[in-house]
Amino acid sequence: MTNASPTTIDQSEVDRFSAMAAEWWSPTGKFRPLHKFNPVRLSYIRDRVCANFGRDAKSHRPFEGLRFLDIGCGGGLLSEPMARMGAEVVGADPSEKNIGIAQTHARESGVSVDYRAVSAEQLAEAGETFDVILNMEVVEHVADVSLFISTCTQMVRPGGLMFVATINRTFKANALAIFAAENILRWLPKGTHSYDKLVRPDELERPLTAGGLEIIDRTGVFYNVLQDRWNLSRDMDVNYMMLAKRPA
Repeated sequence: MTNASPTTIDQSEVDRFSAMAAEWWSPTGKFRPLHKFNPVRLSYIRDRVCANFGRDAKSHRPFEGLRFLDIGCGGGLLSEPMARMGAEVVGADPSEKNIGIAQTHARESGVSVDYRAVSAEQLAEAGETFDVILNMEVVEHVADVSLFISTCTQMVRPGGLMFVATINRTFKANALAIFAAENILRWLPKGTHSYDKLVRPDELERPLTAGGLEIIDRTGVFYNVLQDRWNLSRDMDVNYMMLAKRPA
């Protein structure tokens, strides 16, 4: 008997998010934090992609001609804005329910996104390649972070980018992003994040660089209570984003 192939899919995580799939597009539902988070990550992605590919960030469709992968796309909260900015977008998620919700919303919104209920491994094995990979708020939910990142790096084209956003594994993050967010502020359902699955920056950097990518930017992200919005920060102790590039 042969051993099963390694997988990045944590079925318990897939089941958890599948159970909430109907709420993806509700700004006051269980995914409210992502709706709040979207403006800062959208502007970060737009500005860095435009700088890398020599595009005008103020134009209506600055991503025209670029192929994007939104891996772990959920209901499509990032996929749709990327498509509206002109990108050819593949939205991938192992949850059939998530993909169904994403497809329905895109169809009703008149946005073209190629949604697929597949894993990163399946895309890589099929030889898919992309100018930009969005790996946002996903790595803390996969079964094997190194395998997942390594698999994704295979699909980044020369000169292309990979964005990764996640939560740091620190006592500060445990207090704010898990205990406070789930138990006090009630931003997230209890059990959304597990401390032992949070990911330190060096745990991302190793597979990224081993896959031939160069880390070109790191930034923290924090929630400003007075402004009621997320902002970029030098503090990476809790939420952070990392940008890597494959040399041309």
